[in-house]
Amino acid sequence: MPRILTIAALFGLIAGSSAATSQVPAATPAATPPPAAAAPRPPRPPAPTRDPHTPGYVEAATLPDGANAPASADGNFILGPTHLAAPESSAQPGVPQGAVIDFTMTSADSKRYPGIAREPGTFGTPDPSDPAKLLVPTSHPAPWTRRVTVYVPANYVPGTVLPFIVGADGPDRLLFTVLDNLIAEHKLPAMAAISISNGGGDAQGSERGLEYDTMSGLYAEWVEHEVLPLVEAQAHVTLTHDPDGRATTGGSSGGSCALIMAWYHPEWYHRVLTYSGTYVNQQWPYHPESPHGAWEFHEHLIPSSPAKPIRLWMEVGDKDLYWPNLMNDNMHDWVVANEQMAKVLAAKGYRYQYVFAVNAGHVDHAVRQQTLPEALEYVWQGYPIAAAKP
Repeated sequence: MPRILTIAALFGLIAGSSAATSQVPAATPAATPPPAAAAPRPPRPPAPTRDPHTPGYVEAATLPDGANAPASADGNFILGPTHLAAPESSAQPGVPQGAVIDFTMTSADSKRYPGIAREPGTFGTPDPSDPAKLLVPTSHPAPWTRRVTVYVPANYVPGTVLPFIVGADGPDRLLFTVLDNLIAEHKLPAMAAISISNGGGDAQGSERGLEYDTMSGLYAEWVEHEVLPLVEAQAHVTLTHDPDGRATTGGSSGGSCALIMAWYHPEWYHRVLTYSGTYVNQQWPYHPESPHGAWEFHEHLIPSSPAKPIRLWMEVGDKDLYWPNLMNDNMHDWVVANEQMAKVLAAKGYRYQYVFAVNAGHVDHAVRQQTLPEALEYVWQGYPIAAAKP
């Protein structure tokens, strides 16, 4: 797949420069003149409650209220409406707690993400020639500072090679607690967790949107070459290079980012865990190789590509996001997007588990407390618990 345009080219695009990369077709300002200012961001309407038995949705097994899907089972499941926190979601007496190390990164030190931001209170304007394409003239270069939080399992022996999970929108304290408990129960291998805060903002024109919603390998490359070396140095750990010992996770756009990392770099990641994944049309800037953003996963990419060595756990809530928005592109329904993901994953023979949570919103906290232990066990299925791989 062609590489994403460089950030320098992105700035040229924002400034109206004629600079372009091979992935951005040449165009004169006269062809698609940008508006003088982006529209104010519209209020998001309340999401309707979706029925998991809607015609066209995947066939799914309905679980007893309060139960989780079996950690060893592939396929589609419906859980809820009651969401009881799993015992592993809270600190347990006598369970050793891992160490947590924080450090800070800035855009001044990044070769891949010098930083952008969208003006507060603005959103974007649909391209008159293509309503599925959003113009965001109020996005401009801006620096970022972010926190990286690293969980190191209890009793880690320096020099030992660790498997690990990379998470978006950190720090994720629930993940750390669940890892403490499942590692102690010998249900997971001892592993590190690298919880990276986002670069700021949300959706098109923001640093977070650029990093999480862009369909390319750039974010995984930033993690690999700029974040992981610092993790090893700051937390004094040795991280595995075995893709079977590496996982990604996130919610919302962080969830689509988790799959994007593994999709474009399966030589680095084989395991993915997502909540309310934003498999919708939210990529910006526009790219002709993936014109509908992460909606392309279930629309074209997965159906038309050979199956990749990825094991995926994913969840969506019955009250998850539905946002017709200014684009009216019919590609902003999070439930439909995740339902379509389950269909195409099954058709291609992927090992996956899909959970439809009744009585649940977007990246629902109660659902995470209920399901995260089971989800981690499912995602790490088949990996040796006693020892890590080099």
